[in-house]
Amino acid sequence: MNASAHQPPQIARANGIDICYEIFGDANAEPLLLIMGLGAQMIHWDDAFCEKLAARGFRVIRFDNRDIGKSSHMTGGKRLTPFELLKLRFLRIPVAATYKLLDMAKDTVGLLDVLGIKSAHLVGASMGGMIAQEVTLSFPLRVRSLTSIMSTTGNPRVPPPTREAAAMLMAPPPRSKEEYIARFGQTWKVLRAGSFPEEEALDPGRAERTFARGLNPAGVGRQLRAVLASGSRKERLHKVTAPTLVIHGTVDPLVRPEGGKDTAASIPNAKLLMIDGMGHALPARFWPEIIGAIDEHAHRAAAKAA
Repeated sequence: MNASAHQPPQIARANGIDICYEIFGDANAEPLLLIMGLGAQMIHWDDAFCEKLAARGFRVIRFDNRDIGKSSHMTGGKRLTPFELLKLRFLRIPVAATYKLLDMAKDTVGLLDVLGIKSAHLVGASMGGMIAQEVTLSFPLRVRSLTSIMSTTGNPRVPPPTREAAAMLMAPPPRSKEEYIARFGQTWKVLRAGSFPEEEALDPGRAERTFARGLNPAGVGRQLRAVLASGSRKERLHKVTAPTLVIHGTVDPLVRPEGGKDTAASIPNAKLLMIDGMGHALPARFWPEIIGAIDEHAHRAAAKAA
């Protein structure tokens, strides 16, 4: 990657909101859009992860979803209650939401419009995988290939998060910077579901950087409502024609491994890569396998389309 090809964060006006984005890689390389998950800023796609993908011949774009980081913060909605979750799970009573995953998919397409990109390779993690699926379903001509990481179809039959992961998701927001930094470390320890001392050593710095960019607890709640209100994509995913790669960890406590398997089973000709010992995170020790798989998948799709 040409070092001068890195563009610092900028703001785009897309789909009626401001979206903060950043680009790594050469302008004429294959465009690859990274979509992050629930409550996670674009910097959770680690700088070095983005640089390594760019070095493989991609123009890597990461961005803050609406309601997080430096993108527009929305308004409305109340904190999700356990009672609402119970009604959804057992009575199928929908959760109210101020926006849905389709709106976030339109944000994504709007960003591509601003950047003058007709179609791109989409790589989404967790909720980002759900948004990438929705873009692929609603705007198929904009997608060169789809990579869905540690995500699911919205199928209610997929097992729920572990009790520990669910409790972490529903915990009240921290009240101070110190509490946030401590909570950040605790959260990722649960999500990684294993021993990763090399990652834990980096967590305080990551937390500091995230805190400095700004927190929006109410926005995280709205994002969660968007996921729950959007229902299942399982039947619609049968119509996907984009080349699809599904990556999932074998010990994911938040989106259980069955979620990845259900995604791959729902999309015709999807390839499934289960990574042994990976939880709901992207530790550096798994990067060679993940980046290698994305590289091979996206470049193969590009070659077939040429």
